[in-house]
Amino acid sequence: MQDATLAEAFPPHVDPHFVPFGTRVLIQLRRTQTKSRGGILLVEETKADKRFAEQIAMVHSMGSLAFRKRDTMEPWPEGQWCKPGDFVRVPKFNGDRWNVKMADGGEPVTFVLYNDYELFGRITGDPLKMNVYLD
Repeated sequence: MQDATLAEAFPPHVDPHFVPFGTRVLIQLRRTQTKSRGGILLVEETKADKRFAEQIAMVHSMGSLAFRKRDTMEPWPEGQWCKPGDFVRVPKFNGDRWNVKMADGGEPVTFVLYNDYELFGRITGDPLKMNVYLD
């Protein structure tokens, strides 16, 4: 997304129609860009490839046991790795994915469900400036 705002990349108030249980973390992937850096509209196949490859996300919600010891249910010694509203980097190939269509007909928003320990790390800078490319 060229010159995207956070609200465009991570539309607020999108209902994933899902509440995570247990140790699961629900994330919202960065919305797929629709134009190349040169302003050329991307074809549907390219957008689908980019949607699948996206690894920058915002934490949407978590199950009540996320970031807790599985045997005692006490918080992890290092605490929660992230919280709703944080931006994180996530695995490309794991998780259960689904799209939610936007009322305005724009690009759908993709949600993915992960185990708490599968998240790679929290993004401390501008999530719009972070690009992940896999060759």
